Amino acid sequence: MSAGHPGARVPRRSPGHLAVIDMQRVFADPASPWATPRYADAAAGVRALLPAFAGRVTFTRFLAPERPAGAWRAYYDQWPFALRPPDAGLWALTDEFTGLADHVIDTATFGKWTPELAGRTGPDGRLVLAGVSTECCVLSTALAAADAGAEVLVVADACAGVDDDSHVKALQIMELYRPLVRVTAIDDLLAQAGP
Repeated sequence: MSAGHPGARVPRRSPGHLAVIDMQRVFADPASPWATPRYADAAAGVRALLPAFAGRVTFTRFLAPERPAGAWRAYYDQWPFALRPPDAGLWALTDEFTGLADHVIDTATFGKWTPELAGRTGPDGRLVLAGVSTECCVLSTALAAADAGAEVLVVADACAGVDDDSHVKALQIMELYRPLVRVTAIDDLLAQAGP
């Protein structure tokens, strides 16, 4: 059958590589100074995406540096509670993801576009982003990956921000980077990647 025939199958595109950004206790715990109010919504979105990306998932964790340098010194003067070692409980992935995270990248930076994540995404690859927080680590990762030439899709309903307004504004900013960065939704992404 030709592609134009009504019964022809449209080839499906691989969904790419999923980076699950910072689904950690420090952002999930309502008592944390860095609590993300809609963390549970983002977590539900991530769970919905995981089956479509089997074997192509990287979880990331934000960690404090041992000794902050440069502008990070002022940042941790503002957030001294976060100066904890990598094995501190606040940095752990939340329980629902610990058994699912086969590959984890740790960084002391907001952006997670490291050489390791670039290698896992592949040259000219598609990077799908989900996690927290939309206006910080998701945004920083999206822009760095796009600059490097990756096709970046941000799954709006699998992300959450420090508040709803910040989440929406960050999505609007990322939309300005089309076609390098596109904001999508779980259902749309999974429909594109269908059987």
